Amino acid sequence: MKKYISFILFISLIGQLNKSIAQSAGDSVFSSNQIHTLYFQFNQTNWWDSLTATYTGDYYIKANAIIDGVTYTNIGVKFKGNSSYNNSSVKKSLKIDFNQFDTTLAWNDLKKLNLNNGFKDPTFLREKVCLDFLYSHGVYAPRCTYANVYLNNQLWGLYDLVEEVNSTFLKDRFSNKDGNLFKGDPHGDLKYFGSNLNAYYPNYELHSNQTINDWSDLLNLITVLNNSPSASLESLLGNVLDLNSWYNLWACNILFANLDSYQGSGHNYFIYHNTTTNKFDWIAWDVNEAFGNFQQGLSLQQIKNLSPDYLPSPIGNRPLEEKLLAITSMKASYYDAIYQMLSTGFDTATLYPLIDSLVDWIRPSVYADPNKFFTNANFETNINFDLGNTPALKPFIPARINAVLSVLIAAGYSPLSSSDLQNENSSFQIFPNPAYEIVNVFNSGNDFSIFSMAGKSVQVFSSNKQITQTNISDMTDGIYLLKNSKGQVAKFVVIKK
Repeated sequence: MKKYISFILFISLIGQLNKSIAQSAGDSVFSSNQIHTLYFQFNQTNWWDSLTATYTGDYYIKANAIIDGVTYTNIGVKFKGNSSYNNSSVKKSLKIDFNQFDTTLAWNDLKKLNLNNGFKDPTFLREKVCLDFLYSHGVYAPRCTYANVYLNNQLWGLYDLVEEVNSTFLKDRFSNKDGNLFKGDPHGDLKYFGSNLNAYYPNYELHSNQTINDWSDLLNLITVLNNSPSASLESLLGNVLDLNSWYNLWACNILFANLDSYQGSGHNYFIYHNTTTNKFDWIAWDVNEAFGNFQQGLSLQQIKNLSPDYLPSPIGNRPLEEKLLAITSMKASYYDAIYQMLSTGFDTATLYPLIDSLVDWIRPSVYADPNKFFTNANFETNINFDLGNTPALKPFIPARINAVLSVLIAAGYSPLSSSDLQNENSSFQIFPNPAYEIVNVFNSGNDFSIFSMAGKSVQVFSSNKQITQTNISDMTDGIYLLKNSKGQVAKFVVIKK
């Protein structure tokens, strides 16, 4: 449990610094080491039928709630989801809207939340582990924790409690919330269908500024992507899309083989027109089938060996990937993002203890869940062993590392060594870490070099002092290696946003 709490605190620190927020909405909800308890009381006589009607009609019904002992009156509740809803189980996913009937209500300043039922995951861990990794690596993603849910005093089961991507999320992550927020559903493949906006309305959802309903920025993004000459695509696309946010999300989805995304099914993502930068940023969404549980017709072995260059067939349906892979510098930036993540947490030394601690944490709630989709034995087994076509979590990690790293090494990247991954033997320390403009190096008295995780030299400086300051204000967000003249290594994070 101590390891898990430390991991949560690290995620909270990274996330807050990464988004320049002293106190974000939901901090106490998602950094807590407790499994939350949510009671929903429906006063309607036929409350289940009413909830069923909300799904097809897309409206909320009233409920009273007791959340971790605090009472909330007249909040909105409805069923949600697609595949997670269309099954015979009574354990449906839920969306909670505190503001639906009373605009003064919120839980730790959160107005909406999602309760996901884990319908395809025997382990209950896929969504949690993937979202935590995304969030801790500076990818715009909702946070995730767990809740035991009761409906009219009856235990309904253990749910993933997931942050909503809405105006609160945008304000916390981007410090603005007035831009267009598009969801790439149901077919947000970013293909060009001409200049008539009517051709795009069926393929995307606008989740903000619906009254204005101006889709011209999305059309401009799609036009630049599809119609720019290859020689100028990187520059032109970089003017309308934050390429780093795209590379990082792309890298994460490939590492986790999360193919129910743009990388596979062509949906399940948000893009936000950030009014500060005047560029679109990518936001992860619906990663519950990470760890290769959405297979696009591939075999288990093909999923485990998924190449970083993977493109779903037929060719032509994922222009953002296809065009960028064809440009050497853009492909290199994407590979850099993968290599950095392999060097900073996508490894067995980090993820195995995390998985073990999560299993211990949620096991009592999993066993008590009367409506779960799998047995207790399935929960225990799928951590280490494939369950039919559902990949086991732990063996999946080294399989993905081997498959992806072999491609990167063939492209000229260095094999990862223990000195690149650990700091225990360093004779110096770095503070603050993460850093913004200044890094303090303690017990220095050496020549130092700063390298990106891709091995590129960024800065060189010398010192004969015990404590040395170096300015990093011109460095971009990322994780860097600081090496001294003795060959000793320490890692530090640079966060500017």
